[in-house]
Amino acid sequence: MKILLKNIEKENYKGNLKSYLKESGYQALEKALKMSSEEIIKEVKDSNLLGRGGAGFPCGLKWEFVYKEKGRPKYIVCNADEGEPGTFKDRLILEKDPHLFLEAMTICAKAISSEEGLIYIRGEYIEGYKSLEKAIKEAEKSNFLGKNILGSDFSFKIALYRGAGAYVCGEETALLDSLEGKKGQSRIKPPFPTFVGFKDKPTVLNNVETLANIPAIVLKGGERFSKIGSPASPGTKLYCLSGDVKKPGIYELPTSITLKELIYIYGGGPDGKIKAVLPGGVSSCFLTAKDLDVIMDYKSIQEKDSMLGSGAVIVINNTRCLVDLAKRCAEFFVYESCGKCAPCREGTKRAKELLTNITIGKGESGGIELLKELQEVLYDTSRCGLGQSALNAVRSALEKFPDEFEKHILKKKCDLGVCPI
Repeated sequence: MKILLKNIEKENYKGNLKSYLKESGYQALEKALKMSSEEIIKEVKDSNLLGRGGAGFPCGLKWEFVYKEKGRPKYIVCNADEGEPGTFKDRLILEKDPHLFLEAMTICAKAISSEEGLIYIRGEYIEGYKSLEKAIKEAEKSNFLGKNILGSDFSFKIALYRGAGAYVCGEETALLDSLEGKKGQSRIKPPFPTFVGFKDKPTVLNNVETLANIPAIVLKGGERFSKIGSPASPGTKLYCLSGDVKKPGIYELPTSITLKELIYIYGGGPDGKIKAVLPGGVSSCFLTAKDLDVIMDYKSIQEKDSMLGSGAVIVINNTRCLVDLAKRCAEFFVYESCGKCAPCREGTKRAKELLTNITIGKGESGGIELLKELQEVLYDTSRCGLGQSALNAVRSALEKFPDEFEKHILKKKCDLGVCPI
């Protein structure tokens, strides 16, 4: 079953308004315009759609919080700034089917009584930006956006903003600060953006994939959607499969799929023997070959002490050194730390130093305990999710591949010949 890529995968689908209308485009909006806010929100709540950005928060509940807030004006912000290494799913929708989530944003605006939406798109997504710009103009010209949409008393406009390449702006409050023209750094939570969001007003903040589910939910009903995939996280999911796998790419599959099915049936199998898998990008913890039967929904991955995140599934074969990979993950977070809070700013640097020393033969036994302690401090005291998850991969590498670290430290040896010892 395809919900998100149903148009894109059709032959000759061009992604413009004419193509979108041929595929029942904007019929969900026409239906929503005849519904009350409560009726729209009920359908989304009945679907049990969880946000696809990583937190897995119920989408309908978020909309209801904003709808019930009395502050005015209200905003809807679309997070199109996907920056997690290994994630490239939103880009496909942005470039190939932009009207799908423009329609969804307009439906959300009708539900929460908002008149203004903003899309924060990753700066490197040049084609996606152009595609969106064109789609917004098409929608405005045909009165799917603008004043008195389709003859109703509802008006809504959407503005586009380009990010500047900061990973931290994928975090919702850092994104909001960036939108307001400030340095992209996270805010203290609570209050959450649903109550104090863009310009301190109630704000719905969803990512592209989450919103792209909405037209199908409104057209066919939330209850129907809730029966697709895993009961714990209904619907389909876009999995970005990369790394040591024969057929990397984006796969839309029901959330009841297992990791083994994703890699072997859809990904064509691993390129080499599987050693580990990161199910949610470099912010998640490593799974091993014995975890391949895990269901690819938020709850099941969490029960394996990892997280699904945005669905960036990175396969790692047995020619890769986990000490080297742990060091590379730490380097990424040192580079991307915004520097706002000391635990993340300093902790990621110390972790990188410790891991670099291990890879060049200068590691000491006490270094492993220091790394574990650093992970606990960052997890407990960092200001935002970036710092809290920065050493997840490092910690899980230490726990699941202790022999590799011990050989590097005690025998000054990298069995795979990857590290420069």
